[in-house]
Amino acid sequence: MNRIERISAILIQLQSKPVVRAEDIAKRFQISLRTVYRDIRALEATGVPIIGEAGVGYSLVEGYKLPPVQFTLSEASAFITAEKLIERLTDKSLNESYQSAMFKVKSVMRNAEKKHLETLEENIAVIQNPFVPEPDKKPDFMHLIIAAIANKQVLKLTYFANYNQAETSREIEPIGMFFQLGKWHLIAYCHLRNDYRNFRMDRVSALQESTKKYSKIHPTLKKFLKQIAQKENLNEVVLKFENKAVKFIDEQKYYNGFVSQKATQNHTEMTFLVSHLEGMLRWYVMYADYAEIISPPELKTAAVDYVKKIHSKLKK
Repeated sequence: MNRIERISAILIQLQSKPVVRAEDIAKRFQISLRTVYRDIRALEATGVPIIGEAGVGYSLVEGYKLPPVQFTLSEASAFITAEKLIERLTDKSLNESYQSAMFKVKSVMRNAEKKHLETLEENIAVIQNPFVPEPDKKPDFMHLIIAAIANKQVLKLTYFANYNQAETSREIEPIGMFFQLGKWHLIAYCHLRNDYRNFRMDRVSALQESTKKYSKIHPTLKKFLKQIAQKENLNEVVLKFENKAVKFIDEQKYYNGFVSQKATQNHTEMTFLVSHLEGMLRWYVMYADYAEIISPPELKTAAVDYVKKIHSKLKK
């Protein structure tokens, strides 16, 4: 990207948010802060009304707008890819809103981009895992949650807790959502527990707006997840696999707290960080004939007890 293209892209970025930090511009284009300052001065020299405040960021004067932008073919292709992901991975409310937005985006595209999109739409797909059944009734709450987060609005939640197989009703202050291992999760402050909770979206049976607003200052989702990771008591597990078994676990290891690995001529030693040793034990047993527990000692002891229990059941 040359300088003229970069400056044009910076102007578009300034229109995308009320305030844009110089650090964010530098990170996006992989340039120094000094270069960002020069590019901003170049925009100001052309008459673009930019307001800058030290330590805060840059913004455009209220009311300043450029004509609709044109999209490149690669940008148009990204829209279609995102549309397929949203269609499969989000609920009906969010999917309908995205489709409505896409009609508006397509309306300002040139004919070449529109034809390009028509070709791609039939040749990109996101396939559901055939071994994981979809729920009979998908919740349709994402739009409501997003609005509540933006408006700091309390929600009334009915939730099925898996650990005690019971359904409870409570009021929550939503913080954010994240997608992990095929499931959407809602992080919220729970009035019933007076603490933060992680709610699996597929276990939410009802969600309603309330007239209440909350004023409590919550951490952002990113900060909250980082805090949880720091507070969680993790156990280091080291397993040694025969190299012929490594190909079977190459993807599975990332779902089990994988950190690093080192290979020798015949074996590969892998290090994991896990919150529950029992979960790691049950995964290890699947490959126990090709693997050895290096540490911790308590996992070895648990594995011996586990095998004895299985052996006693097989003798019956």
